[in-house]
Amino acid sequence: MTKNKREPLIHITKRVNIPIWFPLVVHAVALLLALVACAILTLVMTGENPFSLLNSIINGSFGSSRKIWVMLQNTAMLLCVSLAVTPAFRMRFWNIGAEGQTLIACLASAACMILLRDILPNWAIIVCMAAASMLAGAVWGLIPAIFKSKWGTNETLFTLMMNYIATQLVAFFCVVWESPKGSGQIGIINQRTELGWLPVIGGQRYLLNVIVVGLICLAMHFYLRYSKHGFEISVVGESVKTAHYVGIKVEKVIIRTMILSGAVCGIAGFLLVGATNHTLTTTLVNGRGFTAVMVSWLAKFSPFWMIMISMLLVVLERGAGEISTKFGLNQSYSDMLTGIILFFIIGSEFFIMYRVHLRKPGDKEGKLHV
Repeated sequence: MTKNKREPLIHITKRVNIPIWFPLVVHAVALLLALVACAILTLVMTGENPFSLLNSIINGSFGSSRKIWVMLQNTAMLLCVSLAVTPAFRMRFWNIGAEGQTLIACLASAACMILLRDILPNWAIIVCMAAASMLAGAVWGLIPAIFKSKWGTNETLFTLMMNYIATQLVAFFCVVWESPKGSGQIGIINQRTELGWLPVIGGQRYLLNVIVVGLICLAMHFYLRYSKHGFEISVVGESVKTAHYVGIKVEKVIIRTMILSGAVCGIAGFLLVGATNHTLTTTLVNGRGFTAVMVSWLAKFSPFWMIMISMLLVVLERGAGEISTKFGLNQSYSDMLTGIILFFIIGSEFFIMYRVHLRKPGDKEGKLHV
């Protein structure tokens, strides 16, 4: 039987065999459109030359030697947290708790600096900080992993709630260790003695962070691509039933992978306290745990692509802040520009994965064979 059926105006199909260059082109076009949108908005809001927008973005990250190093430091920290969530994401364990895992590691590092400063020498404090941070992050990742593997709890909600517990724990100890009393803040820890402060390499305060995270990125690439554990993570991510069929202990893989994710978050927390900020606040991680989700996803879980995505997001964020400062606008305007840019970049993923077909003007009706 043959019926006349009106063809839809828009028809969407999934792309197959996507060439490696295609996502780069789509993301570049999306970024260009985002900058145009930001330029138009800036023109309407300020009346300034919209072409100065690009100059402000570049100046925000590359305007001076100090700005370059701050950009590299922020990129390294975002990359480190992104690398941490990637193993879990590859096995379809949606770890949204990197913020809390990193923050609890910051708490562990700060505790070592405060409680051990009158007991141990500097090198021993640093060793204890590194070990305590990785252990704290690993434990914070282990808890939802056990509940997921044993009782099938929802890991997204569980890890998300763990973020709030970590935040409240940090808030509590900020009051316990406050300095000066009554301030509700810890301030710079061991500012006079610099006990627990990581060494400065080559006269650059942030160089150590960049080197450490670079080594983690390299190690994560080989771990995920060439190790037995990386293979098991991929199989579990593709199909839990297949993993069981080939003899992989899925519960063990989940627990092991989340311990690894938490430990890498612990390294990020250790670097934030020991090498960068030398203090502890509830906002120390600065949302990197949530931004890392987007970085890992946009990079398709590839550690090397995460370097570029992390740097791009940091440059855009700092550029938005520079625009806000240059034109005398508040921080909310900077956040708005960042949101516009991220909206275009994330939205472009649709056009990478799917093809949009428009009905030809003369094709008003089509044949449907039933």
